[in-house]
Amino acid sequence: MKMNHHYEEISQSYLFSTVAKKAADFQKKYPDREMIKLSIGDVTLPLAGAVIKALHGAVDEMGKAETFRGYGPEQGYAFLQEAIANYYAGHGVQLDPNEIFVSDGAKSDLGNILDLFDQDNVVLVPDPVYPVYVDTNVMAGRKVLYAPANEENGFLPMPDDSVKADIIYLCSPNNPTGAVYTREQLAQWVAYARKNDAILLFDAAYECFVTDPALPRSIFEIEGAKECAIEFCSFSKIAGFTGTRCGYTVVPMAIEREGMNPNKMWLRRQTTKFNGVPYIVQRGAAAVFTEDGMAEIQHNLDYYRANAKVIASALDECGVWYCGGKNSPYIWMKCPGGMDSWTFFDWLLETTGVVGTPGVGFGSCGEGFFRLTAFGNAEKTKIAAERVKNAILSLNK
Repeated sequence: MKMNHHYEEISQSYLFSTVAKKAADFQKKYPDREMIKLSIGDVTLPLAGAVIKALHGAVDEMGKAETFRGYGPEQGYAFLQEAIANYYAGHGVQLDPNEIFVSDGAKSDLGNILDLFDQDNVVLVPDPVYPVYVDTNVMAGRKVLYAPANEENGFLPMPDDSVKADIIYLCSPNNPTGAVYTREQLAQWVAYARKNDAILLFDAAYECFVTDPALPRSIFEIEGAKECAIEFCSFSKIAGFTGTRCGYTVVPMAIEREGMNPNKMWLRRQTTKFNGVPYIVQRGAAAVFTEDGMAEIQHNLDYYRANAKVIASALDECGVWYCGGKNSPYIWMKCPGGMDSWTFFDWLLETTGVVGTPGVGFGSCGEGFFRLTAFGNAEKTKIAAERVKNAILSLNK
């Protein structure tokens, strides 16, 4: 019997579990102090009314013999695939519904998609990066290279022709930095992928936060991307489905590698290894794209955008460098006073009771930076932003 010893190469403690433990220790030490979390990117607003109505309707259907649904298609029901395709069409991207695969979230698919690719492929990820990209490849024994993101390049690394990679991860708007690629920048990545016969894995989970029409919301807005890119998206951020669980992956039919078609491979993989998303949940997800659903959801998104503006304004007042906060729910700030990420985490928690996420937890290039999120309660976000501002100003005196 042999075990997968690549698991020994990853941290035994997931970043957010360490943050949670430190926060719990603080609360235990200071039970009377109010702690405000601006750390994990979980939403706080309830599901939209249109979604709730659709969920209830689907539950009622399941209680009647004539409308009961048993096993469903693993790739998703046609009504949701078509709704997603229409959503993309609204942004100028034409998709065949059969290119859309419904799942329980982007995180699962970002790891599971690796079933399609040989272990010997070289992986390129930005640094700092969402830990799932790295950990899933290390677990499988792949070589991982890093594209450094830093203050100088606005935390938007660009292709390096001296580096050869087969699988490339991009996330825009980015988690954790909040930085957003322009069309011209993504066009360079598409050109790089095509030149190297590579495949881009594009995480678009935060596309709904893009309000600037000049910025792309999908990799498929870039010419040639359908021959080299797979896109992952989620209902978690656009519709608050973090507890409801639904997402989707777009695998274009036009991609071919070594005479094999990833679209057909992914269909085969999903029908073999995935049970599909419950009918009830898919009905709720489809309601997101109705007129009423989109109106309610935009209201919720505006709530989080206002939170981001509050945090960004506070940092502006105390002269701290940051990126994100616009077209993104994340604010990526430079730690004041030359503090490293965990020192600032501890200092901020002890001084203000505010919990954020240390940038170094996302990679070595995140050292000296810190992530704050806009997904909290509006009033508490205002209180937290004021505390952070005052603490940093006092530090600078």
